[in-house]
Amino acid sequence: MNLIADIRKIERNYFPKDAEITNWPSLEKYFTELNQRPVKQLSDLEQWLQDLNELQAVISEDVCWRQIRMTCDTENQASEEAFNFFCLEIEPHIKPYMDALNKKLLTSPFLKSLDQKKYQTYIRNIEKDIRLYRAENVQIMAELNVLAQQYGVITGKMTVQVQGQEYTLQQAAKFLMQSDRTLRKQVYVAINERRMQEKEALNNLFDQLLQKRHQVALNAGFSNYRDYKFQELGRFDYTVDDCRNFHESIRTFIRPLTEELYEHKQRQIHLNELLPYDIEAEPEGQKPLEPFMNGDELLEKSIEVFHRLNPYFGDCLKKMKTLGHFDLDSRKGKAPGGYNCPLAETGAPFIFMNASGTADDVVTMMHEGGHALHSFLSHNLELSAFKEYPMEMAELASMSMELFSMDHWNVFYPDPTSLKRAKIEELERALTIFPWIASIDQFQHWLYTHPGHTVEERTAAWLEVHESFAPRNIQWGPYTHYREVLWQKQLHLFEVPFYYIEYGIAQLGALAMWRAYKENPTQTLLNYISALSKGGTQTLPELYRTAGISFDFSAEHVASLCAFVQEELKQILQA
Repeated sequence: MNLIADIRKIERNYFPKDAEITNWPSLEKYFTELNQRPVKQLSDLEQWLQDLNELQAVISEDVCWRQIRMTCDTENQASEEAFNFFCLEIEPHIKPYMDALNKKLLTSPFLKSLDQKKYQTYIRNIEKDIRLYRAENVQIMAELNVLAQQYGVITGKMTVQVQGQEYTLQQAAKFLMQSDRTLRKQVYVAINERRMQEKEALNNLFDQLLQKRHQVALNAGFSNYRDYKFQELGRFDYTVDDCRNFHESIRTFIRPLTEELYEHKQRQIHLNELLPYDIEAEPEGQKPLEPFMNGDELLEKSIEVFHRLNPYFGDCLKKMKTLGHFDLDSRKGKAPGGYNCPLAETGAPFIFMNASGTADDVVTMMHEGGHALHSFLSHNLELSAFKEYPMEMAELASMSMELFSMDHWNVFYPDPTSLKRAKIEELERALTIFPWIASIDQFQHWLYTHPGHTVEERTAAWLEVHESFAPRNIQWGPYTHYREVLWQKQLHLFEVPFYYIEYGIAQLGALAMWRAYKENPTQTLLNYISALSKGGTQTLPELYRTAGISFDFSAEHVASLCAFVQEELKQILQA
């Protein structure tokens, strides 16, 4: 398969080539024209779809850049105002027109003449959007978009002092890996005390988000936001009960494995009890892994890893570097977390993260790089809407890349012992992440089916959920009050509600992809490329089949993959 990463910006044929989006009047005439344009034959409908999708791509890229600039510098008031202006003054005008255009498409007599296989998922999503649209929700959703970004503003200002120097919380977290327990405790307390300072602000913010989200659900005819959001996210292929069963499988099969891993950790570092600041600690005399010094080195080494796996993969990252589509280093005033932001017109996405020189940062870069490949491979699909792939597939792309890339991590870890440690840590993380995913997802089910709850009730519910999944050999002792707000560090709860179970589903899929890769790497990478190239033109089970695996998160499948990972860990340890 001969792939070329020389991705090119989609040429505009409908929206003026050099025009910018400054206000609603700069867009309105295009929506009006599309709404009023006669569609007298199939070719008219196909051209209408091309023009509509071009307009949507222009708008999508514009708002993406507004969000990128704001998250890169949360203290830049102009960037925040530009994003808020779009959310409050432009987007609310777009939604009613999109509802009208969606209805125009579905009532067209030529709709059935389109290639039904190619358009099946697109039409299904349009039908879903029409069902959910309510004019009274337009303003509320605009307000929600603005409110959600306040999470980054609040958390982006958080710093702590360690040994006389100021660090962001992401940077300070690397001290939790040190073998010096006194230092770990000091830093752990400092980080959590800083979080506690914002406890009330974040609870107040969440209360506002909760109230508005519940109103959106009521307006759309749902009794709670969970059921509304399942529809909005297009979860056509699994249900609330499936999620509950998945939670139970994690509790039954994976929590005991994580407890075994932490027992091993406790023996390694010779402690009578394991406290929260011990779980990342290195044994005495063993320094934390230091795979790179700064963002530039992280990028160069990542390009090399991707190139070794497949030259096209490396070329994709090189293209992004040429375009300046990376912001990798952690710093004060930068929003937390990491993301890959697809750019609908440009094609080459933007990767944002908060690197501080740790092994976790390498994994994050592999993860976001997998997302980036998805953007590249789906860029040439006919319509922008075809590139809107399910999140469960997006996370399969990223999590599989974490595992595929491990065989080439000697770029970061030339010392065999360090490489072995990094691989073990990645496989352990692939297991230990499941209980946290289940905690966050089950907590969200409670949050949105108990509207109007108090902060005290929310705290009690969180502690109950977290207790049911967390490894029982981690002792909280005097730090239970920090545990009460542990959920507040998960930005998804504030910014992208219910987007989290996808990580668990995709992690299972990634383990299945890795198992296939171990058996036949060449064919598995071809399947991976083929599946990512489909964008969102297939259903979720079809996309997984194209990737060479099944869309399955049953108890039996969970148990099977857990056994596989255990065996792989054993082989690495014995090597």
